[in-house]
Amino acid sequence: MTIADPAALGFAADRLDRIAPFLAERYVTPGKLPGTDVLVARDGVPVYRATQGIARADGTPLAADTIYRIASMTKPLTSIAFMMLVEEGKVALDDPITRVLPEFAQVGVYTGGGGEAPFMPARPAGTIRMVDLLSHQSGLTYGIQNRTNVDAAYRKAKLDGHASLPGNDHFIAELAKLPLEFEPGTAWNYSVGTDVLGVVVARLSGMSLGAFFASRIFGPLGMVDTGFHCPPDKAHRLADAWNYAPGKAPQLLDKAESSNTLRPPRFESGGGGLLSTTADYHRFCQALIGGGAVDGVRLIGPRTLALMTANHLPDGKDLTQVSKALFSEANNAGAGFGLGFGITLDPARALVPGNAGEYYWGGIFSTAFFIDPVEKLHMVFMTQLMPSSAYPIRRQLKTLIYAALTQSRA
Repeated sequence: MTIADPAALGFAADRLDRIAPFLAERYVTPGKLPGTDVLVARDGVPVYRATQGIARADGTPLAADTIYRIASMTKPLTSIAFMMLVEEGKVALDDPITRVLPEFAQVGVYTGGGGEAPFMPARPAGTIRMVDLLSHQSGLTYGIQNRTNVDAAYRKAKLDGHASLPGNDHFIAELAKLPLEFEPGTAWNYSVGTDVLGVVVARLSGMSLGAFFASRIFGPLGMVDTGFHCPPDKAHRLADAWNYAPGKAPQLLDKAESSNTLRPPRFESGGGGLLSTTADYHRFCQALIGGGAVDGVRLIGPRTLALMTANHLPDGKDLTQVSKALFSEANNAGAGFGLGFGITLDPARALVPGNAGEYYWGGIFSTAFFIDPVEKLHMVFMTQLMPSSAYPIRRQLKTLIYAALTQSRA
């Protein structure tokens, strides 16, 4: 990867050079994170890259082509895939999901029960629309929320997009047996909605989600290392995954040599199943910075992307006003949510430099990206520590990056 002269693209090189020492001093050297890889680009052109630390417990160094579990950074790709089908007239945002997923015809809203008792009869729910899946306003949840009896049922059934689920039909059938957390369209809750959306893409396209990604996104963009498993010839590049342990060194969670990600999953999770590299996700970000296209390859039209990156929360509210989630990949203050992306509404409320209209997301292993369409700036950050809430590293990286930006286009 060629790194351009930062000054030519409006950055101070000496200020960008603060990033790697900060990450080393604060996280890598103390052992809080095994390793870090950060890429900063403007106009799609890389101006900074710093890779340091280890990929594996045996001391294998992190490399430019290390393969990471990107978890919920899968969601923007699934959302783009769905919007490609919207552009082709195969589905509409206001379509009821029962048009493609009839299993949800009798789903209702939680009224009581659960845990050791059966659920009470659910209250009939309004229509779940496709847009509700994209914007996490469907009433679905995640077992990892650890908040209600409904998400406890998700944990018991392994419905958080678990790779061992026996395929799409089983996932949808089991999910449709459980009540919704709330009436669709009335609140926001981080959920398996994007996993459901991945099944919609598969059913509408007549191919698996992985095959759709490969033929319509990864292949055209040259994302050669992104997929739902790590093939044998690339297994030596897969990183270990670690778990945060308060007051202790990170605990090895998923050893690369024996990882389940070395085998094709039974269920391809559109909400969190992909593996990728910094270079591959940078390629996806280049297409987003380009209004949906890069190097003659167009995924979606610029107005479709503008619709996806607008705030779709009720009455223009932010997440502090409508979120019921205990866990997501966003801070709530000054943040809205679009169709597959978190949206910065007000940097002053978020208390982090940037611009209104930025969009972003991250993964539970602390990976992250953001796109600033005003400055034509993007970042990709990779590491492998769960959960992503362990450290405020995303906010710190944004602060360091914007501090290095000397020529603003705002």
